[in-house]
Amino acid sequence: MVRSRNPADPARVVWEAATSAAAVDEAVSAARAAFPKWSAWSMERRVAVLRRFAQVCKARAEEIAGVICDETGKVMWESRAEAGLLAGKVDITLEDAAKPEAGLRRVAGYQLKLSDSRAGKCWFRPHGVMAVLGPFNFPAHLPNGHIVPALAMGNTVVLKPSDKAPAVGQLLAEFFHEALDAEVAPPGVVNLVQGAAAVAGKLAAHDDIDGVLFTGSWPVGRRIMEANLDRPGRILALEMGGNNAAVVMPDADPRQAAIEIVRCAFNTTGQRCTCTRRAIIHRDVAEKLIPAICKAATQLVIGEPRATHPVFMGPIISEGARRAVLEAQTAFAKAGGQVLVESTEVQVGDRGGFYLTPSVVRVDRFTLTTGEQRAARDGVKAGGSCMIDDAGCDVEVFGPLLRISVADSFDDAIEQANATRFGLAASIFTKDQAAADRFLREARAGCVNVNAGTAGASSKLPFGGLGHSGNHRPAGSFSLDYCAYPVAGMLESGPAATVAEGMRFDDQWLR
Repeated sequence: MVRSRNPADPARVVWEAATSAAAVDEAVSAARAAFPKWSAWSMERRVAVLRRFAQVCKARAEEIAGVICDETGKVMWESRAEAGLLAGKVDITLEDAAKPEAGLRRVAGYQLKLSDSRAGKCWFRPHGVMAVLGPFNFPAHLPNGHIVPALAMGNTVVLKPSDKAPAVGQLLAEFFHEALDAEVAPPGVVNLVQGAAAVAGKLAAHDDIDGVLFTGSWPVGRRIMEANLDRPGRILALEMGGNNAAVVMPDADPRQAAIEIVRCAFNTTGQRCTCTRRAIIHRDVAEKLIPAICKAATQLVIGEPRATHPVFMGPIISEGARRAVLEAQTAFAKAGGQVLVESTEVQVGDRGGFYLTPSVVRVDRFTLTTGEQRAARDGVKAGGSCMIDDAGCDVEVFGPLLRISVADSFDDAIEQANATRFGLAASIFTKDQAAADRFLREARAGCVNVNAGTAGASSKLPFGGLGHSGNHRPAGSFSLDYCAYPVAGMLESGPAATVAEGMRFDDQWLR
């Protein structure tokens, strides 16, 4: 049984259904059966399906925004923004290949002359059946970001939504089916299975899939890699969160830096993989900037996701996630951190939602130590939404908790920013072009910003990270790259045949 509850009203069940591991075999079998026909369709016919899907998304945007809001607790303005990204992904995926940013440029193939009678050709083939494992924080946008390019390149799909947001996944699959049926596509192109970890594990390790496209945590991503160690030909595209740093130098615009850090630390109740988790402030501006960040954090409006007045933060996804944030705050304090803004449970309305206030904790500096030292010092345990990986070296608190340190120099700031085995996003606030250029070169992250916060990204750019954040398979505008593989061929149109040194051939042998 999979059952989702409204984080703003936990007594309310949003969606529930019985689940079965056997459904995985049925869904994969259907996708496998559909693959030869779907991949044989022309690109134009597949594009027609995706254009139809975009029309469905636009027509039903308010419907899916409401389900996102109710199932995740995401405030309505953010839920509507996510719903609006679905059709946009189609436009970006199918962007005119003549444009330099177009993903289709890299999978268009090419041909060149090798000799008077021989041509060299590169073309791209779909992998086959792609398993898409979705997260709860962007339950429509992130799976959609895998499915649209996968279908465009001729793959078929089995979608397993987060068990915390099954209704969104159900609705997304309905949108695809509506478009596929309207264009008379073969059955089984997009399939849906519901369930929790056991279902996801069976799908990710299934013998008859060709790829796993995943967004989630490092521990789960690691299990996916372990399950596929003996399948080197299976494509794995893994996006696994971050421990993102924002650096502020003395010449930065203090207002801009403070607003961007607070916005990016706490939007979506701190449940974005690109949220600012660590702020590194130069000592020359720390005395002024840190109090401003704390003040802005305390002024964020926390309220019901469907409130008609402006609300910045809704509830966190679950009681376990809320407890993990509060436990992490306590652990950081015990380890010597100074709690500048305390996160506490807060009551909003009378429905017992999982609300909490933001946390800001000042620490001495950010370093990497051995697992045993870090675990003993911080006392943060794996589990919930506050995780230490196996070696215990790096913490990702998936909620509204920001840690702040002070840097003595630019070198110190870069060293602290890179003191993480994650590598998704980083930003610097400075007016010094040389400093910005150096940060762009040296920050170990896949998304690096200047005078802009870490959270949020352009779908017209690649999106992915290094280290425990990803495996060099960025999504965004590069998502087409992991949805097809290149094939090289040499095409001979004449009678050329090379008789190599030491080889003999007599034409009489053919008579």
